Amino acid sequence: MRVLFITLLITFQTFAQNDSKTSFQKGRYELAVSYYKKADFVKAIDLFSIASKIKPETEIGQEAAKKVDTLKEILRKDILEKAVGTWKDAGDKPVWSSDAVNTADEKTFDETIEITQTQILFSQIDKKSHAKKLIKTENIVYNDTNNSGSLYSEIVLSDGSIWNCMINEKGDILRVINVAKKTENGIEKIQTNNLEHYFMKI
Repeated sequence: MRVLFITLLITFQTFAQNDSKTSFQKGRYELAVSYYKKADFVKAIDLFSIASKIKPETEIGQEAAKKVDTLKEILRKDILEKAVGTWKDAGDKPVWSSDAVNTADEKTFDETIEITQTQILFSQIDKKSHAKKLIKTENIVYNDTNNSGSLYSEIVLSDGSIWNCMINEKGDILRVINVAKKTENGIEKIQTNNLEHYFMKI
């Protein structure tokens, strides 16, 4: 009798947990849909992602996963359209800080990146002669791993470094933060002392 009681208790607890997960998943999904309808795709993709992972085997979980894939394409297209062009490296301090200005003045050359639809070209421009030297070229490769911090704006460079890219509302400041490293063992997240750079559109 005691064994039967314990079995029933475990069954009821499992059912309650599943019911709670189902309810939470539905709530996240419905909230995501509301943001989606308002065209707030950044909040929507985060909520769809949460909903897809709670119970991925359910219809809601599968539908949420599809929405994540759709929104990735939309958001990546949007940020890439803003990013295409030439950007001047302003250093590792915000462009409005005095430290950034002083560091830039000390250099004999400017560092720039030119972003196209498929590549990032890193160059140096001599301040006196204005001669331009191409340093390296990187293909635009997105980080699509499941443990990605950002669902759409992380770029993987050829050295394995992973950078989260953000552009301000005016579209003239690009900020990149080194958030992880891709190794043979997978993705290693960088939690502290993250390298970062600011760029000004020119």
